Amino acid sequence: MKLLGETKWANHAIRSEEVPVMNLNSESIQFNSDDLRVSWLGHCTFLLQWKGVNILTDPVFSDRVSPFSFVGPKRYIPHVTDYKNLPPIDYVIISHNHYDHLDSAAVRLLGNTPIYFVPLGLKAWFLSKGIRSSHIKELDWWDSVSLNDASIKALPSQHWSARGLFDRRKTLWASWRINLKGVTIWFAGDTGYNDKQFKEIGDTLGPVDLALIPIGGYSPRSFMQHYHVNPHEALKIHKDVKAKLSIGMNWGTFPLTAEAPIDPIIELAKQRKKMKIANNEFISIAVGETVNFKP
Repeated sequence: MKLLGETKWANHAIRSEEVPVMNLNSESIQFNSDDLRVSWLGHCTFLLQWKGVNILTDPVFSDRVSPFSFVGPKRYIPHVTDYKNLPPIDYVIISHNHYDHLDSAAVRLLGNTPIYFVPLGLKAWFLSKGIRSSHIKELDWWDSVSLNDASIKALPSQHWSARGLFDRRKTLWASWRINLKGVTIWFAGDTGYNDKQFKEIGDTLGPVDLALIPIGGYSPRSFMQHYHVNPHEALKIHKDVKAKLSIGMNWGTFPLTAEAPIDPIIELAKQRKKMKIANNEFISIAVGETVNFKP
């Protein structure tokens, strides 16, 4: 499609300076905070910290999101931290098995310290990487696991899975709701939009304090519309799941689709205004930035 299609593809490497990037403050994330602390490490990787609990979403530490280290989509912005300096991670949330969401290097580094929450069918992959069975929680949609300090539920999304040529849709994909010591977070993973699943999530489970929703990876629409939302659809999801605050993700890190690095932010601002959603209700932050909220 890039070579023969009608859509013009942006040169992400040349335009990488469009993406706001800052070094993660490695000192501040080592200490507990009275606020919900959210740090964006790029793409769909967030460090969530609340009352001494540390959570990573879809951690990707590699330079390329590919089965090969020498070819495939390459990160066009710098890493914002040495991942060895992250605080001890309690839980890791995995949305699905695509290489830009499930990274062998990250799992290798994190090892058996955290508990991994994964969609149905992915436990075998983690076992093959040396992760102990007791540290893997494999869930179907609407299943949940309650721990001492958290309740984590797998929920629907509209996507697909594959890590090779012959395993398409052999494992599940999911969004996730995290209930953590009085705060609620919804992590969308990758998803397209429909007018059923997300409204069901919001109507069944009620409002969430924070939603992490993709806003990039949407062009060309003829190919991406079923599996990746654009900013307008991201705002619809924000309303459907009844989020008090949303942060945009899935942009500004890897050259996966045709839109330019900064396009999702420009379009998000346009659609926010069009849909009469306040600027501080659905925001974007810099890669490496840490923001604090009082739920």
